[in-house]
Amino acid sequence: MVDASGGRAGLGRLRTVFLSDIHLGYRGCQADFLLDFLERLDTEQLVLVGDIIDLWSMRRRPYWPDAHQAVIRKIMAIAASGTRVVYVPGNHDDPFRDFCGHEFAGITVCRDFIHETAAGERYLVLHGDDFDGAVQFSGFLKVLGERIYDALMWLGRGVQHVRRALGFGHWSLAAWLKHQVPDARRYIERFEHAAAHAALRHGLDGVICGHIHRPEIRVVDGIRYCNDGDWVEHCSALIENARGDLSIVVWTDRPAVVKSTPAARGPIDRVEPELESAA
Repeated sequence: MVDASGGRAGLGRLRTVFLSDIHLGYRGCQADFLLDFLERLDTEQLVLVGDIIDLWSMRRRPYWPDAHQAVIRKIMAIAASGTRVVYVPGNHDDPFRDFCGHEFAGITVCRDFIHETAAGERYLVLHGDDFDGAVQFSGFLKVLGERIYDALMWLGRGVQHVRRALGFGHWSLAAWLKHQVPDARRYIERFEHAAAHAALRHGLDGVICGHIHRPEIRVVDGIRYCNDGDWVEHCSALIENARGDLSIVVWTDRPAVVKSTPAARGPIDRVEPELESAA
């Protein structure tokens, strides 16, 4: 996405933008890329789908650089400009769930909600940690996974410095390893089925979530599953245009729309999800 002058172009006027897993307060947060994205954003509605502030990380080691504060100021400025901003807290910022049903500085806080696209499709929007139990992820493995993830992010930052010095673009070691490890792929698949089943129970067309740091748009068990990704590994967002088409955009040093799907113009053929075999 480059304009005629060789600089970065925006995405045009959008109907809705979904962001999650920003993890402000965590050293791995790519706040500079996010700020660049927000500065070029023109949308009717901005939905923050959880883990915006990483309170878990800040309890272990306080970290709040100017770029992270600038992200908060920019989001508040977007709300003040008349854009509707909805905040759905996640597990890393779960204390804010106590304020669901309230509005602060033009930002509406809710546990989950149903989003209707311009094409009339109805999506369940929630962070996604609700499905952790369904994918049989033990507490011990959760703690172990967090420690390994932090180590990978630390190592990945070193790799990034070397890559940038050599003129290469953004690349995530943690994201790459998720594609290589069979257990990680199975966890993601189980999560997707659990999310799709939640939307199916509510009689909806799809689900929009975050949580697992894996941007995706695909049909799972007859449900359109959308994950907006994160701003630690992928720097991605889910966007809806005026027609109701959904796309995933990755916004790093080389911004690009990496996956796009037109709104369904008719019902998606549905099958009952095979949750037992998926779990």
